[in-house]
Amino acid sequence: MNQTTKTAAATIPLRELADPQLLASVEDLDLVARWVVEGFLHGLHRSPYVGFSVDFASHREYIPGDDLRHLNWKLYGRHDRLYIKQYDAETNVDLHVVLDISGSMTVGEGHESKLRYATLLAASLAHLATKQRDAVGLTLFADRVVDHYRARGNADHVLSLMTALAAPRKHPAAKSPRVIHEAAELMTRRGLVIVISDLYYDSTELLSALDHLRHFGHDVIVFQVLAPLEREMPVDGAVKLVDAETGEYLETIAHEIRESFAKAVGKWIDELHVGCQARDIEHVPLVTNQPLDKALLDYCIKRSQLF
Repeated sequence: MNQTTKTAAATIPLRELADPQLLASVEDLDLVARWVVEGFLHGLHRSPYVGFSVDFASHREYIPGDDLRHLNWKLYGRHDRLYIKQYDAETNVDLHVVLDISGSMTVGEGHESKLRYATLLAASLAHLATKQRDAVGLTLFADRVVDHYRARGNADHVLSLMTALAAPRKHPAAKSPRVIHEAAELMTRRGLVIVISDLYYDSTELLSALDHLRHFGHDVIVFQVLAPLEREMPVDGAVKLVDAETGEYLETIAHEIRESFAKAVGKWIDELHVGCQARDIEHVPLVTNQPLDKALLDYCIKRSQLF
């Protein structure tokens, strides 16, 4: 990252550093992830949401006999109820991030690809979990499990995850979600599993694979990452749609198919959403031009529900 980029970014309010277009111009993944998390937490402190961790893990209501030194008087003043801060020994979670790095994830231009967005999300979640004193693990997959790191909680481990996320790799086609079954067998210790993928799989097979994660007792969030072109086709005129994994293409007129295309995509996403809900799995659709805040907030909400 050159000095000009660093200086320019430093002058922007932290909250705005969740803007994907700005983040796409910065090379240092670890630095960007820290910016995103600090900006998110700064905004969270100024929002109506309470109970999410910064220096401690969570809150619970006061029980007579609790140590009064751990009372949160600010929450008492706001809600007229007593809450105790719970620290890491009481509320540790194993966070497992399962990231799709297959060919379809490379859709998008350069650093604005789905893979870049998903990688930033994975790195930001790892940093946020570290702030909450959680152990973090990482699984990268395409047609098979490419790399796997068991959940650990030390700073050196997080740096290893950042290195793995930033490393250049091949992106083979991944037409079957059977690989998620393979990943599930590597994470038998109960925790919170976050799957980040475009989910270009047969829906029935995909939901079966997610069942495997639930079989081990994991709480699961699925972040479905799509590019704007894949979600709504916001272009006009003649277009050539190319399959990033097979090279097959289709030439068409964008405005003639836009409505039916958006309707079909919406139906597909809705079906996945219903299937996930039936399994008590959080399904969060994301588009790469959206800030990362929604994903981080959904993670925080899900984590807070575990205690």
